[in-house]
Amino acid sequence: MRHQRAGVHLSRTSAHRKALFSNLVAALLTNERIRTTDAKAKETRRLAERTITWARRVGDVLTKKPDRRSDEESARVVHAVRMARRVVRDRGAVLKLFDEIAPRFLGRRGGYTRIVKLGNRPGDAAPMSLLELIPDEGAPPPKAEKGPEPKGGGKGKSPAKPEQKTAAKGAEKPAPKAEAKGKKAPAAKAEKPAQKKPAAKASPKGGSKPKSGK
Repeated sequence: MRHQRAGVHLSRTSAHRKALFSNLVAALLTNERIRTTDAKAKETRRLAERTITWARRVGDVLTKKPDRRSDEESARVVHAVRMARRVVRDRGAVLKLFDEIAPRFLGRRGGYTRIVKLGNRPGDAAPMSLLELIPDEGAPPPKAEKGPEPKGGGKGKSPAKPEQKTAAKGAEKPAPKAEAKGKKAPAAKAEKPAQKKPAAKASPKGGSKPKSGK
């Protein structure tokens, strides 16, 4: 019977097991989601929830600037950081925990993570899970990116649609052609009579002169 023996062994020594879960918790705080086996995800969640709670308890003090804190508040922050460093050895993960993650969960008392089942891993059929931090529900939705503004800088003018542009081009093009035809037509008619000349009579073949009557 395993009374009062919490945790899992995972066929590892105590030093290897501590290093493994320290790296998993640091990866969870840094990336906010990790993919691992089901047994590791459950044990990592237990340690991660405890670490986030240490940072959340001093969340009201973290909102103040360091020079505005009293001696007692500064001591509370130092103690919380030291307790978190017992689990997480990565300095960057600890800084993100106290700067970004802790203020996010000020109004939540536990339940900072969730586990999503992913099925079995190909090869050894180990059950896989996705462990992730719960997103901030009060965060504003991402803003849509604005496209480039039309050239000209006119606020009241709206750009013409392509259909309207093609219709306008089609209406403008035939007019110059009609005018050109109207100008060229009379000139051609006036030139044709000037080019006509009386046709010369053809001389008889053989060069014979007309006979004179005797």
